[in-house]
Amino acid sequence: MTKKIFWSIMLVAAGVLAANIVIVMGCLYEYYQGIQEKQLRDELHLAACAVESEGTAYLERLGHDTMPQIADYRFTWIAANGTVLYDTSVTADNMENHKDRTEVREALEKGESTKVRYSATLTEQTMYCAKALSDGTVLRVSISQLTVFSLALGMLQPMVIVGILTVVFSAVLARWMAKRILRPLNTLDLDHPLENDTYAEISPLLRRIHQQRQQITRQMRDLKERADEFLQISSHMNEGLVLLDSVGRVLSINPAARRIFGTDNGCMGQEFLLIDHSHELTAALDKAMKNGHGEALISRCGREYQLDLSRIESEGEPAGTVLLAFDVTERSAAERGRREFTANVSHELKTPLQSISGSAELLESGVVRQEDVPGFVGMIRTEAARLENLVEDIIRLSRLDEGVRLPEEPVDLYRIAKDVVSALQGQAAAKQVQLAVSGESAAVTGVGTYLYEMVYNLCDNAIKYNVEGGSVVITVAPSGSGAELTVRDTGIGIPREHQDRVFERFFRVDKSRSKASGGTGLGLSIVKHIAQYHHAAVSLSSRVGEGTTIRVAFPAKQS
Repeated sequence: MTKKIFWSIMLVAAGVLAANIVIVMGCLYEYYQGIQEKQLRDELHLAACAVESEGTAYLERLGHDTMPQIADYRFTWIAANGTVLYDTSVTADNMENHKDRTEVREALEKGESTKVRYSATLTEQTMYCAKALSDGTVLRVSISQLTVFSLALGMLQPMVIVGILTVVFSAVLARWMAKRILRPLNTLDLDHPLENDTYAEISPLLRRIHQQRQQITRQMRDLKERADEFLQISSHMNEGLVLLDSVGRVLSINPAARRIFGTDNGCMGQEFLLIDHSHELTAALDKAMKNGHGEALISRCGREYQLDLSRIESEGEPAGTVLLAFDVTERSAAERGRREFTANVSHELKTPLQSISGSAELLESGVVRQEDVPGFVGMIRTEAARLENLVEDIIRLSRLDEGVRLPEEPVDLYRIAKDVVSALQGQAAAKQVQLAVSGESAAVTGVGTYLYEMVYNLCDNAIKYNVEGGSVVITVAPSGSGAELTVRDTGIGIPREHQDRVFERFFRVDKSRSKASGGTGLGLSIVKHIAQYHHAAVSLSSRVGEGTTIRVAFPAKQS
C-alpha cells in the first residue's frame, strides 16, 4: 500500500511537470513565432515599397556588409512567370523557376502569402512571406527559424535541473504523505474492529470485518461440531472410509479403513498410493477422477473387499475422492457357490440324458413289449424337453452372469407382450386360464430377445401356478419418462416368508408342485437378471390364495 501511494504521488508529480513543460514550451514558441512573423511582414512591406520605386538597386544595397542588421533575412524578387530576377543570397541565373512555389502562387492569386517549410532536419525551419507588387512581380522575404524540438534541446539543461529537483522534492513529500496516511491503518486492532479510532471512510469496512469475524466464529464452531459428528460416525462404521484431496493425499481415514489397508493415523497427508499401490486401486482412482466413479475388488488378509470411489466436485472442479471399502467376502463366496452349483447341475444333467439314451437303445433293440412302447416314448420326450429347458436356462443365466453386452435397440414392450400372449395362448387354454394384454405402446432401449424371454417367463409362471378358470393380465404403460410392465395373476400366491427368495436360482416354494408343472426353478432368476441387465427394478406383491403381481419398472434411458 505504501508503495502504491508513493508511486501514485510520484506519477502525478511527473505528469504535472511534463504537462507544464509542454504547455510553457508551446506557449513560448507560439509567442515568439508570432512576433517573428509580424516582423517579417513589416520588413516585406518596407522592402516592397523600396523595390517598386528603386528596383534591383535597392536590393543590391541590402548586402550583408552594408546592412548587417538584416543579415538574417533573404530577399528574392520573382517575375510573374516564376523567373528569379534577383536574390540577395544566390545569383539569379543559378536559381530554378519559382512559379510553382506555394507562397509565390498564393501571392499572385491573393496579393500576399505566408508559408513555413521544414528543412531536412527537425531542428530548423524557414518562414516565407511573399507579396505581389504593382507591376505583377512578387517580392519574397524569408528567414530561418528554430523548431520546438531545437528550442527544447536548447533548454534541456535547465529542464533537467528542474526535473531532478521536482523528483527529489516529490519523492520526499510522497514518502512522508504515504507514511502519514498509512500510520492509522497499520495500527488497526482487527481483533476488536469497532474499537479503532481511524478514518471515517473505513468505518463500514471495520463493521464488515466485525460481522465477518462473528460469522467465521459461528462457522468454525459449526464445522468443529460437524467434524466431531463425522469422526464419531466414521469411527463406528464397519465399512472403510477414506477421503482424499484433489491430488490423492489422505484427508481422513477411519479405523475400519486403517485395518483394511494396514496403516495408522501417521498416513494423514500422505499420498494414498504410497499406502496401497495395487494395480486395481490405481486404475479405480484414475477412473474415478476421469469419469466420476470407479470400482475395484481387492483381497486383504484373506478377506475380499469391494471398493467404490466417487469424485467430489466443488464449483465444477474436482476437489477430491471418497473411497468406501465393503467387505464382500461372504457375498463373493456365495456367488462362487452359485456358479459352482450351476456348473455342477449342468454336469449332473448328463445322468438323466444317459437314462433317456438307454431307454432309446432298449426300444431300438426290440426288447420292450409293443404295448409299453408309447410309455417309453412319452417319458423320453417329456424328460428330454425338461432337460433341454433346464440346460438352456442354465446357459442363459451363465451368459447374463458374464455381463456380456449385446447390441441394444428401441423395443416396444406392448408389442412383445402381445407376441408372448399369442405364443402362450394354447398353454393357457389347456389350463382354462384367460390370458390378456392391456395398456399402450411403451418403448425401452434394450435387447429384444432378452425382454421377450423376461415377459415369457413371467407369463409362463403365472399360468403354471394359476387355478383353473383363473386369469393372467399383462399391463404395459409409460411411467414418467420410462416404462412399466405388470403381470397380475389369480393363482395360488406366494407365502410372505418365501417372497424374498423366489428370485433365487432353483428355489421352489412347493417342490412337488413345481415338478408336476415342469418348472426348472430358474424362470424368475432369469427375469431378475434380465431386469438388472436393463437397469430395471423388479417388485413383487402376493397373497396366498389371491394371486401374485410382479412389476418391472424401466428407467428412461439405460446406460
